[in-house]
Amino acid sequence: MPHALLVSGSLGQGHDVMARACADSLEDRGWTTSTVDAMALLGQRAGAAGEAVFRHLLELPGVYDAFHFSALRPGARLALLADAAARRRLGPALRELVATQRPQLVVSVFATATSAVNGLRARDFRHLVLCTDVTPHRLWVQDGTDLFLVTSQVAACAVRRYRPDAPIAVLPAPLRAPFYRPPGRAQARAELGVPGGARCVLLMSGSWGLGPLARTAAALADAGPHVLAVAGRNRELERRLRHAAGSRPRLHPFGYTERIPALMAAADLVVTSSGDTCSEARALGRRLLLLDVVQGHGRDNLQHELELGHADVTSARPAEVVRNALAALHRPPPGLSAGASPQGWRTGFAAALERVGLGAAGGGPG
Repeated sequence: MPHALLVSGSLGQGHDVMARACADSLEDRGWTTSTVDAMALLGQRAGAAGEAVFRHLLELPGVYDAFHFSALRPGARLALLADAAARRRLGPALRELVATQRPQLVVSVFATATSAVNGLRARDFRHLVLCTDVTPHRLWVQDGTDLFLVTSQVAACAVRRYRPDAPIAVLPAPLRAPFYRPPGRAQARAELGVPGGARCVLLMSGSWGLGPLARTAAALADAGPHVLAVAGRNRELERRLRHAAGSRPRLHPFGYTERIPALMAAADLVVTSSGDTCSEARALGRRLLLLDVVQGHGRDNLQHELELGHADVTSARPAEVVRNALAALHRPPPGLSAGASPQGWRTGFAAALERVGLGAAGGGPG
């Protein structure tokens, strides 16, 4: 059996979702796969420090914007130095994994891994890079990548900014399998205790729970709608949500949960930050209200979601979220044509494998 190594990154959950989508598609075609976390490969101290720095940058208004647009986007010296430092740490670990697993394919879904994979010498595998951001920054685009997988023509243009001759495939955004088979609205509401005729909002902001979600959830519930509020992996946020729900029967709190397809199916409106959740909501035909809480690449992703339609934007201030959410609940939802099929992603991914010489039987790097 052909084997693929997928390199993800544990900054949020979006990279893992993309890695899982690739693994599912490969395994359906008879491949074996393994997925590794680039942050873990950096080492416990370096990985933890990297996550802490990124979280802190996001908490300081404008700081991550400055780093992204002045360093990452143009590939300034500071960004390249950071990339080189990460490459030195990742290189030996990746070299050992490749020597042990002998993959025919490596898929990077995390920018930090891209140059480290391309830096491995005597390569006998193909290297794909999958980035769902609408404007991949300089560290995503490295010489040596066999094919770049993106999810919009805008992203393809962003890749060509750094490599005008880059090989690129534009694919539909992959979704987790349950989003192709969500429960019906009535069934989801019955399971969650939401009345059939009530207005209902799903509130979430990534696995880190960015923004003042507890105060926002309470304010939304006080304004009338049922609120399905998801804290993700943010345990302090989960504690605050459960405390607020104690006196608010219309507030339904959740920590980390695999029930997002059911929560979306029950909701009339999805209030969230820009990211892969937007594609999932669109697949279920739900209108979006986007929280402007993700700096840097999040600004570009947010603008692209607005351009796609059936979406509005708000600041993260609770009063403004409530005002915008109540207005959005009166706007028409997307039509049934917003439903998604896995066939678009599967067909596009299969074609991408063919382009690099890895066809139905696995092929070889040639």
